[in-house]
Amino acid sequence: MKLDMEEFRKPCACGREHSIFVDDVVIESGAVEHLPAYLARAPYKDMQNLVMVCDANTYEAAGRKVEAIVPGLKKIVLNPVNLHANEHGVAACEEQLNKLERVDLMIAVGSGTVHDITRYHAYNRKIPFFSVPTAASVDGYVSTVAAMTWHGFKKSFTAVSPVVVLADTDIFKNAPKRLTASGVGDLLGKYTALADWKIAHALTGEYICDTICQLEYKALDSLIASLDGLNEGRSDAYEMLMYGLLLSGLAMQMTGNSRPASGAEHHMSHLWEMEAYNDYIDFYHGEKVGVGLILVTDIYHKAAAVMKKHAFQVKDHVDVETSAIADAFRVRELYDSIMEENTPNILSAIQPKRLVEKTDEIIKIIEEIPSAAALADMLKKVGGVNSLADLGFDDSFYKKMAFMSPYVRARITFMRVLKFYDFYETVITM
Repeated sequence: MKLDMEEFRKPCACGREHSIFVDDVVIESGAVEHLPAYLARAPYKDMQNLVMVCDANTYEAAGRKVEAIVPGLKKIVLNPVNLHANEHGVAACEEQLNKLERVDLMIAVGSGTVHDITRYHAYNRKIPFFSVPTAASVDGYVSTVAAMTWHGFKKSFTAVSPVVVLADTDIFKNAPKRLTASGVGDLLGKYTALADWKIAHALTGEYICDTICQLEYKALDSLIASLDGLNEGRSDAYEMLMYGLLLSGLAMQMTGNSRPASGAEHHMSHLWEMEAYNDYIDFYHGEKVGVGLILVTDIYHKAAAVMKKHAFQVKDHVDVETSAIADAFRVRELYDSIMEENTPNILSAIQPKRLVEKTDEIIKIIEEIPSAAALADMLKKVGGVNSLADLGFDDSFYKKMAFMSPYVRARITFMRVLKFYDFYETVITM
């Protein structure tokens, strides 16, 4: 299939003009074969100095083929061992880029890490890049930010989206099953991300766009429709999953940030990546998001059940819990970064009276999220991790994650808002 990008650029009922930076998206068998034709078009036809960024694994999966069909292509093949989207991965790529006299266009051949490293350098060099995904593993292929763990702190760097995405089913359907399960986890996370966005809008009037929300729900629908087929290895199911992941990425482009795709479930993943409570865990981004989703969903539904009884109190304010942050983030640089992220206190925008007034609306929003058990079953269907135990954590992490994860980002989520309620300790305890 070829996505009609003009559909995403149409005037929106929300009144805002949505920007889309991708010119073409193709998802089909043999999509990579279109690469020479795209490179022959304006404005790329005059770009003679092309470089492919991949790692040793993705070179074998697709890079070798790309190299064969693009004459004169230079390549940067990164070592996949401990390769991450961080200052070390960026430096490894930069070292090889600096050996080249000139680079006019980059081609990312890989999954999330390779793409974030490529988009980071493409932005700094003010050049375009093409995307050849090798796995349906993340929704960030068309992101305009590079999600990095920078000196231990999770940060989003301004970067660029690819201008062309050639998602070849013959390539990404043959990725390790674990990568595909990671993509399922990342996409399922939109359930709680959208709930967080809707609740923030209800409580503070934060901007929200129904068109973008519906785009994310369409991505979720495509995922749900693909689950059985993914288990069976069907190409059409893999295309539906990739379609959903790219739709989610386009929703972020239209919003101008990750709000429609990243909420409390991602904040748990970020906290694990920052290693405040834990050592390094060798799991993919979407795997961690999937487990975060299960935890968040469990807590949200428990909170909704309590709220239905209308027998609770709310605090008149909630301060940033600086002593708890200091205890969790004992490395000075991490502590300073977290405190900067939480200054000013985002909960100062919440009026306790409005929390009470919006109780029924919040309950309704939460009930749109499938149960934690149903989401876990979806992940199990594709062989995905779905519990703290799967990540190597014991049950004590349940409360720790719920308590501290909202502080990793200056973003209102219901997980952060829960700190207002007198039943907070009850619902964050397993």
